[in-house]
Amino acid sequence: MIRLGTHIRLTRTEVDRLFRLTDIEPVGVRTRDDLDAYVARCKAHYWGQSRDTQFLHWLIERERARLDAAA
Repeated sequence: MIRLGTHIRLTRTEVDRLFRLTDIEPVGVRTRDDLDAYVARCKAHYWGQSRDTQFLHWLIERERARLDAAA
């Protein structure tokens, strides 16, 4: 993730990684708030209490934290 002040830009690798994980393309992600909204949208799309859903939510959160660490 490239950070320029309050704006961010996901690299092609990061976009591909998020898409492979969620099957939802991160379109229009230009700020951290947009990224948070994208994560919330993905988690809402894959809702439930099953272990698989909990694991997927954990993976999404881990990827979000990885992006923050890279910036």
